[in-house]
Amino acid sequence: MTEPGKRIRIAVAGLGVIARTVHLPLLQRRADLFEIVALADLSPARVAELGDRYGVEPARRHTDAARLVTDGGCDAVLLATSGSHGELAALALRAGLPVLCEKPLAYTVAETARLAELGAGAPALMVGYMKQYDPAVAEAGRLLAELGGAARVHAVEVTVLHAGGDRQLRFANLPPAPGDLPVDEVARLTAADHALLDAAVGADPGARALYQILINSISHDLSLLRLFTGAPATVEQVATWPLAPHGPAEPSVEISGRLPGGARYGIRWLNLPDYPAYRETVTLHHARGSLELVFPSPYLLNAPTTLTVVDEHGGGERRAAYRSVTEAFEQELVAFHAMVTAGAAPLTGIAEGTTDIRTSQQVVRRYGELTGAAIGGEAAS
Repeated sequence: MTEPGKRIRIAVAGLGVIARTVHLPLLQRRADLFEIVALADLSPARVAELGDRYGVEPARRHTDAARLVTDGGCDAVLLATSGSHGELAALALRAGLPVLCEKPLAYTVAETARLAELGAGAPALMVGYMKQYDPAVAEAGRLLAELGGAARVHAVEVTVLHAGGDRQLRFANLPPAPGDLPVDEVARLTAADHALLDAAVGADPGARALYQILINSISHDLSLLRLFTGAPATVEQVATWPLAPHGPAEPSVEISGRLPGGARYGIRWLNLPDYPAYRETVTLHHARGSLELVFPSPYLLNAPTTLTVVDEHGGGERRAAYRSVTEAFEQELVAFHAMVTAGAAPLTGIAEGTTDIRTSQQVVRRYGELTGAAIGGEAAS
């Protein structure tokens, strides 16, 4: 733990879309809290470009994320590489470095069990569920507490209209995908991720596609359920279906079941590549009204989430809206700084991230029971 209020020297591994459009600009914006001292990416051209842009010394620019971690000279690491982060996070924790880890934290419970051993004691790892730090989410949580907390929730409805990445990122003027990736290293990392997917859910293609959607996207909604009501107690209905007639390979997903207090939840994640704009709606219904959160595309920094509070007033329906342009990703970084410097517990650490992985595997297991798909790995037990 470093001194409270101290500027943190941070190393960033993985320089893809989320790092380029969100993390690096915000770390630069919050130069009062962070100094970017090292970068890593498989693409030498990308490392050179962003190293120049953010003033990183040439000696601290790496094409091997593990080398970035073991090289030292930093106070904390941000992991934004693709695939499972279990191995890199373990390497960082062994080196005594706190970690801000983009989802997925890992593919398997076995990976997170190792992280839990390495991170025992003071908070050492935060999973990057920025929506938990959204001001509108915090306000919804405050209002829910005033109503009596999770016990007052009757049902939670989630709908995600998942527009394609090209639709969400038109504004960003991103460069073309790099053409200088090392073929052998990409093949090695891909094979490692495939082996972890086998260990998590087995070889069935439908189960693997579902699990990838769960840990890469629906995990945000699981984190909000966990924050408001606790993780789902049961998974009763799971369905996947394609966008007809010639939709994308990834299906849409529907999940429903019971929450810990007896309330019900339903999640509909609709894969709609040509939908005009990303939109995510999370609604908590209680006996006397509703709390509805509408999230815009996460790549639009400082675009406000809208919280609509529905209740009775003067014999009629009242709708009041709350919005804040305070950026959720920025609040997440502030919370990470507090974890590193003051030992403040994150909203999602290793234990909570493990809970989301277990829930995702429970969904896959139920999918297998309903469809006859052969489920393997951890999800089978």
